Amino acid sequence: MASEQRESIIFKTGVVGIVANVLLASFKAVVGLSVNSIAMVLDAVNNLSDVLSSVVTIVGTKIAGKKPDKKHPMGHGRVEYLSEMIVAAIILYAGATALIESVKKIIAPEQADYNKVSLAVIGIAIAVKIFLGLYVKKQGVRTNSELLKASGSDALFDALLSSAVLASAIIYIVTDISLEAYVSVLISGFIIKAGFTMIAGAVDEMLGHRVEGEIIRNIKEIVTQIDGVHGAYDIILHNYGPEHYLGSLHVEVDDTMTAAQFDALTRDIEEEVYCKTKVILTAVGLYSRNTGDDSQLAVRSEITRLVMSHENIIQMHGFYIDEKRKRITFDIIIDFDDEDREALYSHILEDVRKAAPGYDIRITLDRDVSDIE
Repeated sequence: MASEQRESIIFKTGVVGIVANVLLASFKAVVGLSVNSIAMVLDAVNNLSDVLSSVVTIVGTKIAGKKPDKKHPMGHGRVEYLSEMIVAAIILYAGATALIESVKKIIAPEQADYNKVSLAVIGIAIAVKIFLGLYVKKQGVRTNSELLKASGSDALFDALLSSAVLASAIIYIVTDISLEAYVSVLISGFIIKAGFTMIAGAVDEMLGHRVEGEIIRNIKEIVTQIDGVHGAYDIILHNYGPEHYLGSLHVEVDDTMTAAQFDALTRDIEEEVYCKTKVILTAVGLYSRNTGDDSQLAVRSEITRLVMSHENIIQMHGFYIDEKRKRITFDIIIDFDDEDREALYSHILEDVRKAAPGYDIRITLDRDVSDIE
């Protein structure tokens, strides 16, 4: 999806959210105050926080969509993650304020005076929130916007909380037992939890986490289908905002390939990957593959069997025998779940040295940075 189209969809979805939440907040606040319902008033405050969230989403997306400049050569995409933090702060403030007011109502209770109008408003609000939540979440999936996905989930959750308010009102009318202050505490707790969850997600994105397996699989499939490539490894992607990845990888090619041929191959790889995934490859590294006699293939097969027989070895790649320098090089990936990765690495190195005496063994311990084996 083009960035302009994505920005337009997020903007329109944000406007729909603003209009819907302003209307809901207005009706809930008026009716809540008229019937002296703290739960309805807090529900209205929650809707106002959703309005601010939608505004931040629109502004953040606009800034994130700005073209790269001298100061920010990689663009402004990460602003969306900062926007998530701001939205989370708004949600936390709304939740904390609601919690304080709810506790006050428990200490000094005031009876609400529900009527048919107030019950109708709550019922309509539930229906609107369900529709809004499904719509916003669908647009979030369509545009790969974590902000919209979170807003959609929040709206659906609001519908659940409004249902709790409606249930407490019905219970009060039928049994004369007031539970709304306690329901308000429950609402406040869920609002605060949602804020912390959003902060955790934004921090996770900014710190850098494992890239989704689907993206890595797509890139590997694209690259390995290009003539001359025997394998694609060490794929590292750097996130500069939703749908904005820069990355690098290594490819395994025959050791007879010339520099000119590899240069042409590199350009083909970069073009294919960008056209099909929009990922910009900034570097394509090289692993040589032996094309010599059968004895080299036999050594490769034996060492591969030996290495992969160890537990917690995810992958072995980049194997090459340099007969001139009597050197064998390859990379291994050890699962992070292994209790002592360095000890396992040393053990494998010693085993390979025994299996291939007379060779200088060089093993690189790679990081398991992608969510795929």
